[in-house]
Amino acid sequence: MTIRVVVAEDQSAVRAGLVLILRSAGDIEVAGEAADGEEAVRLARALRPDLVLMDVQMPRLDGVSATRQVVAEGLADVLVLTTFDLDEYVFGALRAGASGFLLKDADAAQLIAAVRTVARGEGLIAPAVTRRLIAEFADPKPVRVPVPASVESLTPREREVLGCLGEGLSNAEIAVRLEMAEATAKTHVSRVLAKLELRSRVQAAVLAQELGL
Repeated sequence: MTIRVVVAEDQSAVRAGLVLILRSAGDIEVAGEAADGEEAVRLARALRPDLVLMDVQMPRLDGVSATRQVVAEGLADVLVLTTFDLDEYVFGALRAGASGFLLKDADAAQLIAAVRTVARGEGLIAPAVTRRLIAEFADPKPVRVPVPASVESLTPREREVLGCLGEGLSNAEIAVRLEMAEATAKTHVSRVLAKLELRSRVQAAVLAQELGL
């Protein structure tokens, strides 16, 4: 299956490099390129790609706001490009529903793997970003994702699935852990996200950490 991607990056040289890397993968097609957030949203609406590779710092409309629009309209999954020291963007993109976070200094193999992972419906957070998120949870006043009252509506099995998401497990790994078919695990994940009104597995993972699951 070909993964159709829109690349949103305001620096033309960086964007050209990202496009070159993605096009080197036989299963990835660059469907469009955007130089700002507004163009990224417009292309997502017009092209309906599988994924938008979204820089956070862009003119006209920043990547977080663009992510919010793309996710809210169900246009595509979003893989956010961020830098190590911009936590406010990470949390903003998390709330906006981004499915993954990748550092800008990731190499070609990491970029391609990240696109494939998010396109499969899995969440992804770069290890360095994960460390920053963990640090925030340890902080006396961390940035919190609100705990939905609908958590009580989860079945015991769905709570187990949510706990697995909190560990960052893929559908295949959840299936092994809970001794079920991978398709069943995928269905449970979808139900958990729907019941909790969450936009991505990443949000579910953070919530699971909040709940201590």
